[in-house]
Amino acid sequence: MMTSTFKPTLFLTMGRTLAFMATFFIPVVLVRTFSQTEFGTYKQLLLLYSTLYAIAQFGMAESLFYFVPRAPRESGPYVANSLLFLAVAGVAAMAAIAVSRSELGRSFSNIALTDHVVLLGVFLLLMMPSAVLEIVLVARGDYRLASAVYAVSDIARAMLFLVPVLVFGWGIDGLLLGGIAFAALRLAATLAFLAGRFGAGCRPALRLLTAQLGYAVPFGLAGALEIVQSTFHQYAVSYRFDAATFAIYAVGCFQVPLVDFVATSAGNVLMVQMGQEANSPRERAIPAWHRATRELALMLVPLVALLMVTARDLVVLLFTANYLASVPIFKIWSASILLAALPTDAVLRVHADTRFLLGLYALKLAVVVAALPWALSTWGLPGAVLVTLLAGVMAKGLALGRTRRLMRTGYRGLLPWRQLAGIALAAAAAAVPCALVGAALDTTPAPRLIAMGVVYAVAYLALLLALRLVTDDERLALGRWTRRWTAAIAQVAHELRRATRPVASSRTGDL
Repeated sequence: MMTSTFKPTLFLTMGRTLAFMATFFIPVVLVRTFSQTEFGTYKQLLLLYSTLYAIAQFGMAESLFYFVPRAPRESGPYVANSLLFLAVAGVAAMAAIAVSRSELGRSFSNIALTDHVVLLGVFLLLMMPSAVLEIVLVARGDYRLASAVYAVSDIARAMLFLVPVLVFGWGIDGLLLGGIAFAALRLAATLAFLAGRFGAGCRPALRLLTAQLGYAVPFGLAGALEIVQSTFHQYAVSYRFDAATFAIYAVGCFQVPLVDFVATSAGNVLMVQMGQEANSPRERAIPAWHRATRELALMLVPLVALLMVTARDLVVLLFTANYLASVPIFKIWSASILLAALPTDAVLRVHADTRFLLGLYALKLAVVVAALPWALSTWGLPGAVLVTLLAGVMAKGLALGRTRRLMRTGYRGLLPWRQLAGIALAAAAAAVPCALVGAALDTTPAPRLIAMGVVYAVAYLALLLALRLVTDDERLALGRWTRRWTAAIAQVAHELRRATRPVASSRTGDL
């Protein structure tokens, strides 16, 4: 029987949210520590790393989401195949970086980049094999432990990234050395966990490798095209402008980590559940897909509305007023979050339709490459991100059409249209009082953002309840959550009153 993705998604999101609380402040701290050119160099290094990290995996890590739920007894060999492949790919990626360091400096219009890319290559090499860790946990349904690993891993990463910079003043090289130390610890923990979980069963098996590569190669090519397509606008801006200008653009394209946490967690859980029910009738698959899209929309649609009305204050608070030019870019980029509410990639991967993904990403890349030079010349920096957003909208429409055919349903049954429309209405309506409060408050960004966030949350939840857009289980959970937080706040207030009462009495006696 298919169950809701809400509870396991919540576990994974909680763990990644704890991680977010630490890693979120890495760029916030660095933007105040580095010059704008140095910060731009850091963002270029991060862009290069994230691109190579995703492409070099070639789908072998993600293939475990497909094979592990379907063949639990052969999980060890599948994991070992992925681990070995990722290690070899990491060596190749590091070598490619070292050989092309001069060309990278010219391509990024930043010769200073060549001083750091070798350390980046070592960090990448050590990080590659450990990519399987959380995937194995989620694929085996161990959501609680996966949540804990997400949190502990990213908190450690944030500490080891920032300590060399803040304490020793070692700059970008210090950040990379801290990253290498973190990657080595994470790799050791991954190997120890796999040895303990699978024992002697965690050995490569060539007899399984053919099927695994048959799934992973099309998906890896599709993923490579998706990464190139989704980051091409940043490479184009980096090529045409200096590091300081790229810093402004990169801030505008700031990734809200909560989106990746929620969307990735929900998509992974959906894949595992649909994989476990691979032989079940479509009557089970369609409700699971509807639940996933509805639950994602409940969280992501209001986030987009809130980001739109708070964009200026948020950019200034996080990155200082030096990056006000990033605000229009950030607003356009935030709109792309809406696409994550429709996890079509998860459905296509469950059906092993990775060849369609390959064609879809190739089409997106072609559109972006063709339109981006004109968009940059016509609209400047916002034009680059606008083209990327429009290509994403086009591809999502095609993916929905493919999902409809795979599930053998009509357009009316493809999505929970009425619920999605109600959520969009509630999210948009809640933005009105939020914007009014923001306009009325003449204060610094931090208190204004807090006030706007509270007003938006209250208005959105009230509208959800009034429009009956939450289930009975969600209503009960919300009630329990509200009572717990209300009781906690009341307890804190009570303790504060008790703590201040003797002080007040003593002062009265003195008078």
